Amino acid sequence: MLIFPAIDLLGGKAVRLRQGQRDTATIYSERPWELVAAFAAAGAPRVHVVDLDAAFSGGAEHNRATIGRIIEATTLDVEIGGGVRSLDDCQRLFDLGAKFAVLGTAAIKTPEIVDAACARFPRRIIVAVDAREGNVSVEAWQEDTASSALEIGEVVARAGAAAVLYTDIGRDGMRTGPNLEATARLARRITPCPVIASGGIATLHDIDETVKTGAFAVVIGKAIYEKAFTVEDAIKRAFVRGL
Repeated sequence: MLIFPAIDLLGGKAVRLRQGQRDTATIYSERPWELVAAFAAAGAPRVHVVDLDAAFSGGAEHNRATIGRIIEATTLDVEIGGGVRSLDDCQRLFDLGAKFAVLGTAAIKTPEIVDAACARFPRRIIVAVDAREGNVSVEAWQEDTASSALEIGEVVARAGAAAVLYTDIGRDGMRTGPNLEATARLARRITPCPVIASGGIATLHDIDETVKTGAFAVVIGKAIYEKAFTVEDAIKRAFVRGL
């Protein structure tokens, strides 16, 4: 299993939220492009970046200048999500140098966009399935739907998504442990499409348990920033447990 450190951007700064609530933001760096050097030195293969301003505004506001600086500062693969709702949005991110674009709300509201994006940009589209009590939430987690995470995961896997990014909203930024059962169910249901787990990682033991779910990778943010463990520790643990 791979480890993807996360950088969430709000107003050009690296922050972490609790359960996606904007007013809970804690600032960890005012120069987020400087974070990637340490991630690369630790051996991370990819950085997961979320443009929270774009997510909250539906793309009307964005952090593309900061994203550009992050991409320029590293040779790591960078995946970008937040407010990505169209083929043009994907193209703009790829023009900046992103390796992967992450669509979320589009999977529910405009599934034809996901189909078209997967066809136009093969193996470069990741779909975020963000769930609250099993059902998908959209619009920066502010709007709940009746669609289950398993159903949407199956649909986007068939469409050709490079991976499904699964986040349990109730655990995101809380460091209460990941939703292992839901992650494992999704990984089994949509194989061979990879699942990237996200939300709740607090300890190295959580990494041990996430390996068992069959997830391809896990996104880690707050635990790294609050020094519960290092990126290097996480990578070593995932490698050993995955043998």
